[in-house]
Amino acid sequence: MKKSMKIAVAALVAFVILGTWAVGFAIAEADKTSSAEASSAVVQAQTLSSGTALASGTVAAGTPIYDQSELFTDRDLVQTADLTEAVTYAVADGQDITITEAGVCVLTGQAKDVTVYVAADKEDKVQLVLDGLAITNGDAPAIYVKSADKVFVTTAGDSALAVTGAFSSDGDTHTDGVIFSKSDLVLNGTATLTVTSSENGIVGKDDLKITGGTYLVSAQSKAIEANDSIRIADGVFELTAGTDGLHAENDDDDTTDYIYLGGGTFTIQAGDDGLHATAVIQVDDGQLTIAAAEGIEATYVQLNGGTIAISSWDDGINAAQKSKAYRATVEINGGDITIAMGAGDTDGVDSNGDILINGGTVSVTGNSTFDYDGTGTITGGTVIVNGQQVTTLPNQMMGGRGGFGGGWGGFGGPGGRRGW
Repeated sequence: MKKSMKIAVAALVAFVILGTWAVGFAIAEADKTSSAEASSAVVQAQTLSSGTALASGTVAAGTPIYDQSELFTDRDLVQTADLTEAVTYAVADGQDITITEAGVCVLTGQAKDVTVYVAADKEDKVQLVLDGLAITNGDAPAIYVKSADKVFVTTAGDSALAVTGAFSSDGDTHTDGVIFSKSDLVLNGTATLTVTSSENGIVGKDDLKITGGTYLVSAQSKAIEANDSIRIADGVFELTAGTDGLHAENDDDDTTDYIYLGGGTFTIQAGDDGLHATAVIQVDDGQLTIAAAEGIEATYVQLNGGTIAISSWDDGINAAQKSKAYRATVEINGGDITIAMGAGDTDGVDSNGDILINGGTVSVTGNSTFDYDGTGTITGGTVIVNGQQVTTLPNQMMGGRGGFGGGWGGFGGPGGRRGW
């Protein structure tokens, strides 16, 4: 064979080999891409079905959404103030007090028509120590935080704050709480604070934390309200509210607001919800006794511990699809939960998505005990329905009488609703 012919044959063979390798490489890469896309799809499907935050990835079943150690600073948890350099103010009728810099201020005395203003720099931390303070106002907050990095309200002696008339506005700000704060607010202490309001009791427009003390709040609207979060580590609470006992709601962002309970003793009587948050309610510990139209309502309700007794005439626990960050879910991992429902079209545990019971003891008494639009699973714990232990969750869905899935009910049954 001529040399030129040999070269041509060798080139042809090399071309065929190279082409075969290239095709194989392309197929392999396509397989990798398909596999990655499939894995991504599985993760997305798991995220949707488990009810975890769509914006931040998955949360394994039984894993707390929030970690208490990350929610409170060391100073938040200290129940007394360092009075070494404290300034003391004695309140007097009609004489407002304005605090403009960081420090510890002791407030004492009894007066009418007085507002304690905090108007400090955004880097300043201010601590107000209430030591036998009593303020009664007609239309303005007793304590109004306009600006600061963080304000502590610490009870050292039993104190009482009240607003008896319609709240006035401060420019564009409707100051609708006896304690009203535009900055982060921490309540703690060793004494009792009594709050009486013609509208809301305690209002925080940012984060509101409570780590100790006793709070007796009576409000025509909400007892305790915050925009971003209500975080409670401990304390004693007797809350009477025309609407909600604890209420967290951010009108500008439905993905952020939540209520966290890590301890405390709560007695709540509310005309609407005992606990209400747009995104998440997480209970790790505490003793809760709630009498309300709805006991607990959020998009994602996670109960990890504590003792909870709910008496309700609408839904005992309701996971309603209010936040785009989570799938509506009731997840119970621990605790002792008792729900007693009133007569009529009421649901003990109602979810527009899923109900997941992984632990704890759940006892529900009522006409409709469980109602869910997604899946209902029991992987652990003890579930008692009208006095009888069950291993699979009944589902009332849209029906009227249902019970364990028999009788009236199911889709098309008379008199039902979906529980939104």
